[in-house]
Amino acid sequence: MIESRALGAIGANCYLFACMESKKAVIIDPGADGKWIYRWILEKGVKVEYILLTHGHVDHIGAVDELRTLLGDVQVGIHAGDAAMLTDGRKNLSSYVGSNLVLQSPDFLLQDGQEITIGKQVLKVIATPGHSPGCVCFLTSEALFSGDTLFAGSIGRTDFPGGSLDQLLKGVKEKLLILPDDTRVLPGHGEETSIGEEKRDNPFLI
Repeated sequence: MIESRALGAIGANCYLFACMESKKAVIIDPGADGKWIYRWILEKGVKVEYILLTHGHVDHIGAVDELRTLLGDVQVGIHAGDAAMLTDGRKNLSSYVGSNLVLQSPDFLLQDGQEITIGKQVLKVIATPGHSPGCVCFLTSEALFSGDTLFAGSIGRTDFPGGSLDQLLKGVKEKLLILPDDTRVLPGHGEETSIGEEKRDNPFLI
């Protein structure tokens, strides 16, 4: 099961990915509205074992610590390249938008190729730096969660500190566009797309 909600002032997509046979689940990129996300989880009757972050910008991490408190036994994972963003308001960009978000350190660091088991489902980490140094995507049998690396008709910004257009395009072309054309792509902002659609129509990739 995959469900999503656009949360916060910038409308970052937060995803709930669950194995309904085991009722185990993960939350991906809880950017805001922690209490609302918690009620959503309770309504679905699932046990969230992990909070997984595609990267460390404020609009994708804002509700992490609130959910940590509400959920209790949950582990937070982020790539080492972005781990310092959780504890530094300048690095996660919150200090530039009128706040200073400082969170706890992650419980574990994501690695390229790592596989995380959620019940009978497997989620694979694909490192795709460029939007930020530690950007990752998550691949499951149901979809690719592309974070702010790949969007419908676009790609992530690379003008933030640590960004690199060359790195981002290399990761997209070598790691994402090799996936089957019918792979669902669930981005960090905006509408769902597919690998085939982006190979055909994305002006940044043609």
